[in-house]
Amino acid sequence: MCNHVDEGDLLSEPYDLLLEKYAALVVRVGVNVQPGQEVVISAVPEQADAARAVAAEAYRVGASRVIVNYDDPFLQKAAVEHAPEEMLGKTAEHTLAQVRGWADSRPALISLSGNPHPTLMEGLDPDRLAKSVPIDVIQQVAPIVTTNKVAWTVVGAPTKGWADSVGVADVAQLWDAVAVAMRLDQADPIAAWRSHVEKLKARAAILNAHGFDKIRYRGPGTDLTLGLSDRSRWVGGSVENDAGVEFVPNMPTEEVFVSPDWRRAEGFVRTSAPFFLSTMGALVEGLEIEISDGTITGARAERGEEAVQAQFDLIPRSRHLGEVAIVDADSAVARTNLVYKDMLFDENVGSHVAWGMGYTVGMDGSLDLTPEQRIGEGLNQSDTHVDIVIGSPEVQIDGIHADGSVVAVTRGNEFVLTD
Repeated sequence: MCNHVDEGDLLSEPYDLLLEKYAALVVRVGVNVQPGQEVVISAVPEQADAARAVAAEAYRVGASRVIVNYDDPFLQKAAVEHAPEEMLGKTAEHTLAQVRGWADSRPALISLSGNPHPTLMEGLDPDRLAKSVPIDVIQQVAPIVTTNKVAWTVVGAPTKGWADSVGVADVAQLWDAVAVAMRLDQADPIAAWRSHVEKLKARAAILNAHGFDKIRYRGPGTDLTLGLSDRSRWVGGSVENDAGVEFVPNMPTEEVFVSPDWRRAEGFVRTSAPFFLSTMGALVEGLEIEISDGTITGARAERGEEAVQAQFDLIPRSRHLGEVAIVDADSAVARTNLVYKDMLFDENVGSHVAWGMGYTVGMDGSLDLTPEQRIGEGLNQSDTHVDIVIGSPEVQIDGIHADGSVVAVTRGNEFVLTD
């Protein structure tokens, strides 16, 4: 079973045991699989070990059927290089039909993250690469996932290519880091996660009790004020789908987040960590953006700027913000001292914002609105969601009440807000 770990690699515990703990956490806490439920796992071929372990665990807890969909990025590269222009980004009808069926079958959706080929798309025509993004699939998945009609989670699964890009010695060392980030190093990872979720929920409750009108980030290269709406609601840890099943959308997660009013963002930010723009296959470093009247009006980057601009130009409403999140120094991901080049992990190193889709769970009552009505109420709707880390010990976050009074939320990368 140990396809990804070479014989010379040394994990802190046997690989099969680690995979069993990993799979149990993903299945029992991440998506909380229910008896008789279908499970759909999305992965790349290099993640087969993790996918198989998760599938086996899903059957153990009573899943009726488990489907693993493998997506090979080399096929996307070949399409960008050679496919007819009009076929770029066009998904086969049988795949679209399967996704549309999820609205009725309500499977648990598990996506394995961790790009094994992060430089694969470098040098390709950015316009053709942008057009190759399967927007038709995203348009089918987004309404199901962003409204939590199903239980879903995104979770990292190390590969050799990902380990190489991170700069660790081997895939075993990356698995050890992921184990820390996911609390698999605890005596009872499931109990540890439930305790962690409760801490994040308590933090979100404190923020909601204050009822801030605005949130402001200030630090080197950053001075951004984001307006909240009367509907905005801070969320942390876990959420429930419309059947009342509790699940954790991101594993790991260290954030409390809210959906801001996309029309009320002003200022500028500089990223404090690099990030991988997965849809464009590009690493972005030193990104600076300017925002006026809720719209990103300027973007510059030391690396990856062309990819960022191409996405802004291609995807409607990607120039508006959909998320504001707070992460402080009490982060298991940050304790690993790695830059993962994978936003699932890197967004949990520090506080961040995201352009694109705003989640209904972060704005009360928005689940009952149409996408057009959500936009009218201030919740951005888009076919992308890109998190960028702007937090650091030098960046302080303040909450601003409607009367203009200011309250410290973080100082020195510590959450200091009390109730």
